[in-house]
Amino acid sequence: MNLERADLNLLVYLDVLLRERNVTRAANYLGLSQPAMSNGLKRLRELFDDPLLVRTREGMMPTERALELQPMVREALASIDRVIQPNRDFDPMEARRTFRIMASDYAESTLIPPLLKQLREGAPGISLDIMTPSDVSFVDVEQGKVDMVINRFDSMPQSFHQATVWRDSFSCVMRADNPILGDYNLQSYLQAQHIWVSKTGMGVGVGVNPEDVQRLGWVDEAIGRLGEKRDISVFTRHYQVAMLLAEQSDLLVTVPTRLAQLASDNPRVVRRDPPLEIPPLELKMAWSPLLQQSAPHRWLRRLILDIGRQL
Repeated sequence: MNLERADLNLLVYLDVLLRERNVTRAANYLGLSQPAMSNGLKRLRELFDDPLLVRTREGMMPTERALELQPMVREALASIDRVIQPNRDFDPMEARRTFRIMASDYAESTLIPPLLKQLREGAPGISLDIMTPSDVSFVDVEQGKVDMVINRFDSMPQSFHQATVWRDSFSCVMRADNPILGDYNLQSYLQAQHIWVSKTGMGVGVGVNPEDVQRLGWVDEAIGRLGEKRDISVFTRHYQVAMLLAEQSDLLVTVPTRLAQLASDNPRVVRRDPPLEIPPLELKMAWSPLLQQSAPHRWLRRLILDIGRQL
């Protein structure tokens, strides 16, 4: 293989074929006819001297050579895109576009309101499409279908770029007349009934195993280091729901402090520091290497990090 034999359009075809793993869908994505896409796949097979995609009972599957090529092809296309991009600054006041952001309801409640305020003042033509963790997969982010993800992450693909938006402590939120307030300490905290709330990472969630402390997160790991365990009555993935349940019952909820502060004007609840040490959490922002050099994307990342520092 050499550059004289290569048609750079074939790299675009290969990138989409390996992503869709279906000739018809790849053709539709690129606006080509199916015969044209099939001919492109034939030329790619000749160029790389490899079948690249093989039909199986599960559909078209990439060969080992195709999997090796996939990240290199994406990086090559991203480099070409950077070369031919017009060299002009991004003007947020004139921009008209939508950014797709996956955010947990913790991030959505605390970060998105000040972000939206800044956009309304300095970039009125920009809109946000806020998606939930279950709406998005790592593949969606890797392919640039989602501009960025903002959440707490247990793990993340090494190819992703990432930055810490902020670090946050934890607070306990409870009803203002909760009996525990008469003698609030570690013992009464552990004897109380709790609401568990967490949703890290992305993708469709699975049920919680209360016995698997390692998967219950920061709060329960901290309690476990004391050789203790709390009594959890409700498991939820929504922080705002957990706060509402704490307001309407004798249950306790331990949540990030920035979220707890949103209820500071609510006379029906009170906030207390946890009676044990819980390591701070990190709210992270992550994005695809395909978007690393995008001027609009760089502008949005800087804006979010600036807001995080201000908060």
